[in-house]
Amino acid sequence: MVTGNTPPVEQARSIFDDLGYTVTGEDEEFTAARKWRSVRVTPTADGGTPGDDPNEPYRCFVTWQDEGTELRRRLDGSDPGYEWAIIEVTDAGDYEVLRDPAR
Repeated sequence: MVTGNTPPVEQARSIFDDLGYTVTGEDEEFTAARKWRSVRVTPTADGGTPGDDPNEPYRCFVTWQDEGTELRRRLDGSDPGYEWAIIEVTDAGDYEVLRDPAR
């Protein structure tokens, strides 16, 4: 698996593009929009630092398969003020979605 310090940016963009979202933003972090929903997408190699942002009601963290469990634990233990999901990806292109259990 290609982990280390490289966030799965291309994988994240590809997943949202394949799901029919319009992807905007040139940085690693980007916005994915479809119909009325806009999701802030944060690709991260190390589980990231989930922050509180009341202006971002929907967040999705895209990380490598072996990092998702720790990120979920940190999000479950906090009240970040937004609805979240985590997408765990593999270098083969497979992915699994972990959802916010409180929503």
